[in-house]
Amino acid sequence: MDFTTLMRSGKQTGDHAMSFHVPETWMQGRTTYGGLTAALCLQAAMPTSGGRQIRSAQVAFVGPVSGDVECTATLLREGKNTVFTSVRMMGEAGVAAEAIFAFGAHRESSLNFANLPAPEVTSPDETASFFGESPRRPAFTRNFNMRLANGSPPMSGAPDADMSLWMRHKDGSVPPDAVSVLALADAPPPAAMSMLTGQARISSMTWMAEFLTDDIQTNEGWFLAQHIADTSKDGYNSQAMTLWNTSGQPVMIGRQTIAVFA
Repeated sequence: MDFTTLMRSGKQTGDHAMSFHVPETWMQGRTTYGGLTAALCLQAAMPTSGGRQIRSAQVAFVGPVSGDVECTATLLREGKNTVFTSVRMMGEAGVAAEAIFAFGAHRESSLNFANLPAPEVTSPDETASFFGESPRRPAFTRNFNMRLANGSPPMSGAPDADMSLWMRHKDGSVPPDAVSVLALADAPPPAAMSMLTGQARISSMTWMAEFLTDDIQTNEGWFLAQHIADTSKDGYNSQAMTLWNTSGQPVMIGRQTIAVFA
């Protein structure tokens, strides 16, 4: 099932509640891919926004997600310019995820800058596939085109954890909106995995993302992501991410906490 079909399959089950069935093709091991979990929560929250744009997302991946899930949105506060909404995702085993979304109306401001230059990399057409022909890849990754533009692949024993990739949905009908970008942005493996020399289990714990533009546009669906691991200690890894469009304009920044079993 492609991304567009999956998002349209959601059924209203109550006031601001939606149910979805996640197929095996969107799984990452025994749980649903985290970017899709976040996107399903945001889809449920969108009707509460009052037409305001998404500004930030904070998602806690509480438990495994598979099969049938229900996302229930709760409007926490609506002001003149902003809306705060929480979403709880329930799965077959109980609470699967908790999210808080902040929506904000556009306002004219004397401040207009972005000190987030994109790294110098080859274009998507000049960049090799991230996975190549390898059959050893999580199921969900087959829903995306991913190309390694800079850095080293996982388990290559690299000296640092700095990875840049071109990414896009394989589903050509996906619009470049907040929901689809949130689903895409979490697709790369943790940057720290480049430093490993063997297989290791990982599990995303929390993810914070901030949207930097109301007008998400790019060429041919491509976005450039850079993931940099800042620290890894006591089995927990912290990394930063930035997403740009093909014109080098920043679209999103984020931080992620990851449990690493290695």
